[in-house]
Amino acid sequence: MSTDQHWTAYGACAGACPDDLFVEGAAQRVAREVCASCPVRLECLIDALDNRVAFGVWGGMTERERRALVRRYPDVASWRELVEAEPGLVSLPHAYRAGGVRSEHAPAGGR
Repeated sequence: MSTDQHWTAYGACAGACPDDLFVEGAAQRVAREVCASCPVRLECLIDALDNRVAFGVWGGMTERERRALVRRYPDVASWRELVEAEPGLVSLPHAYRAGGVRSEHAPAGGR
């Protein structure tokens, strides 16, 4: 990644309409699939968590999923440190990585 551009320039959603990422309900599943192959997914998610972004799909996670994560770890000062130490906290479910449909038994994952 070039140091002269912000990570957002490299996102899989860089050319997407913002309305496609700020959706509700089942449409969030489609929005999260954009993140499955994104080269800056973790940067996006860490930024959203550090800045307590309340709306939209960021880094493969919906606002509900991010709120749940923040509730589980209320004292986190740096999400980067936690994500690097425990990457499984924010890994995408297999169904989303493969672009498939999530089964009802798959864990909720993110963008």
